[in-house]
Amino acid sequence: MSNLDPRLTPARPDLAAEKLRGEVEAERFVAGATHHARICTAIRFTPDAGAKQESQLLAGEPFTVYDVADGWAWGQAELDDYVGYVAAADLVAGEPSPTHRVDARTTHLYPAPDLKQPVVGHLGFASWVNVSDEDGGYCRTEYGWVFAKHLAPIDRPRPDPVATALQLMGVPYLWGGRSADGIDCSGLVQLSVQATGQWCPRDSDMQGAWLGEPVADLASARQGDVIGFNGHCGFLVGDQQLLHANAFDMHVGLDLLKDVMTRAGEITAIRRPSPAP
Repeated sequence: MSNLDPRLTPARPDLAAEKLRGEVEAERFVAGATHHARICTAIRFTPDAGAKQESQLLAGEPFTVYDVADGWAWGQAELDDYVGYVAAADLVAGEPSPTHRVDARTTHLYPAPDLKQPVVGHLGFASWVNVSDEDGGYCRTEYGWVFAKHLAPIDRPRPDPVATALQLMGVPYLWGGRSADGIDCSGLVQLSVQATGQWCPRDSDMQGAWLGEPVADLASARQGDVIGFNGHCGFLVGDQQLLHANAFDMHVGLDLLKDVMTRAGEITAIRRPSPAP
């Protein structure tokens, strides 16, 4: 992994992470401080609300902040090392202390442990929460009350990334998305692999180079392998379908692999994610 990839290197001409001292040039170096996302929020490469979303932090996920200016926090996502700008108001100072994650595709937030209460918000799949109390099949979290069956202990990984990706069928395609509200191709792969407790890089080219182990050719591939193209990726299902978030249909869906190859070109990588621990 190149530590000079700007997507993964917290360094600007004026400022860089202390851990990069001696590797990059910058006017000053800072240690950074851990924050975590208050809501699902965009990561952008420039501090501009009109700039393209490149990735997302899910609620509760940690983000190391190196600089805050004009309402923008510049730093690095701790789960995948992605670097960019996040709206400072969407972050909370301090380490997250999750006990559970959202295991349903989405779940409502209630002001009390009662399904007849007015909904005050929602959390998407894989959001991190801290459960402080339980009452009548509901859990109190920092965001509100959540139906208990929609949560899973943070230390209990899912066994199969394909099953997770299938749970997200129909989620609309969103550039830079990695949530149940909107997701892109590499976001779907990342979120599904992360749910098994494994590390997964953010973008399709990174996944094609570093995810799991390489597979020699399509004849050796099996269900669950990640098929990579130039700028696209998805999970092999059976021996002829690709499960992917795609801009052709603008949602997560299943397509014949041969049809995807017609649109996306030749396969550039096949990677096998590590099994769940």
